[in-house]
Amino acid sequence: MKTTAKTTTKSSTFPPLRVNEEVRLAAEAALVAGETLSGFVLEAIQYNIQRRAMQQEFVVRGLAARDEARRTGKYVSAQEVLAGLDNMLALPRKAAARK
Repeated sequence: MKTTAKTTTKSSTFPPLRVNEEVRLAAEAALVAGETLSGFVLEAIQYNIQRRAMQQEFVVRGLAARDEARRTGKYVSAQEVLAGLDNMLALPRKAAARK
């Protein structure tokens, strides 16, 4: 997932980050042409903020689904879920086999 750093005014800084030489070399080796280490770190921070927000939303949805199931008494068995997933996987496999 690629995020882009906003280039509007920068009004805050992060504290200096101390890492061992191995981590710094690995980060520098991962840079693409024209990318700075600062840009790489900023992108990593933005990505992880977004990822953690998605994780929190997932947990909230899961808890809401649990509460709804408890309230209504409507549950889906693990066997039904797995059968549905198997069916979802079978469709692309069948399509690929026809090619």
